[in-house]
Amino acid sequence: MSHNSFGHLFRVTTWGESHGPAIGCVVDGCPPRLALAEADIQPWLDRRRPGQSRFTTQRAEPDTVRILSGVFEGQTTGTPISLQIDNVDQRSRDYGDIAERFRPGHADLAYELKYGIRDYRGGGRSSARETAMRVAAGAIARRVLGAGVRVRGALVQMGPHVIDRAAWDWDAVDENPFFCPDRAAAARWEAYLSAIRKSGSSCGAVIEVVADGVPPGLGAPIYAKLDADIAGALMGINAVKGVEIGEGFAAAGLTGEDNADQMRMHDGAVAFDANHAGGILGGISTGQPVVARFAVKPTSSILTPRHGVDRAGRDVEVVTKGRHDPCVGIRAVPVGEAMLACVLADHLLRHRAQNPDAPISARLPRN
Repeated sequence: MSHNSFGHLFRVTTWGESHGPAIGCVVDGCPPRLALAEADIQPWLDRRRPGQSRFTTQRAEPDTVRILSGVFEGQTTGTPISLQIDNVDQRSRDYGDIAERFRPGHADLAYELKYGIRDYRGGGRSSARETAMRVAAGAIARRVLGAGVRVRGALVQMGPHVIDRAAWDWDAVDENPFFCPDRAAAARWEAYLSAIRKSGSSCGAVIEVVADGVPPGLGAPIYAKLDADIAGALMGINAVKGVEIGEGFAAAGLTGEDNADQMRMHDGAVAFDANHAGGILGGISTGQPVVARFAVKPTSSILTPRHGVDRAGRDVEVVTKGRHDPCVGIRAVPVGEAMLACVLADHLLRHRAQNPDAPISARLPRN
């Protein structure tokens, strides 16, 4: 069984390992005649690229993408789009000590038990290096969605430290190395993460992704709910341990009156007084912003010795060497954006296939 693909009409298949010669993906189902060039993909990859600050891994990968197929004379052809990024800064020697050992918190043991073999160099297929191709696919998904849909993400919690939502400013996201929308919080996080990094430890994070301009009608009842597919896509990102849509788990503490998003008519369209549902009701988008959050665990690669076992069944002490993110959640922000964009693009194509004349706004149909 493969399980290296996701999506239905907009389908993405990724391949490659962290320390192999290259990583890549194939995007199938992209409509034809969309303007697309490598320059349209590269800026999104640059946001995720490692080594841009002292708070991310210092692996020096340029992440330069090449389009190998599916584009002719600057336009998509409707055929599979193949993308490739060469790996140029592997240091496999850093992982020689763990070739026979299973690191706590990593996928080493699970891969060994499932396959009986694993690429221990940087985690192989389980490495977050693979997410670069998801970001590349997300750039194509944004083309499918069009300029009317805007997908953005931000880090809203680092370790135990949360942002002040009253201070949220999207412009601040690109002004600091944390994708933080709260300038004051970003300044505090710098001191906090510096101490974490110097100690050789790590911390977790919470990322919020928001899609504005999503038309109503995306998703389907029961087995193709939009929020279920979003949750699955975000949960499939490395190190993610929890996902919530809209109010999420906080909804359990609300009353029915507080949680209900009241509606009224405004200029001939349905308007909502709140968005506790995160833009999705009954698994179908309402035209409101789609809002999701996901929690990323602390990076498992730390310098503190931890108890583990080896392939011979002996208890051992494991210290993970190499270059690692003290907070893997930072670079998960553009990955979360990409996965949300891919899901929305897939559902948009599904919706158009079933309802080619469906409205693109929350205006009620007239009988």
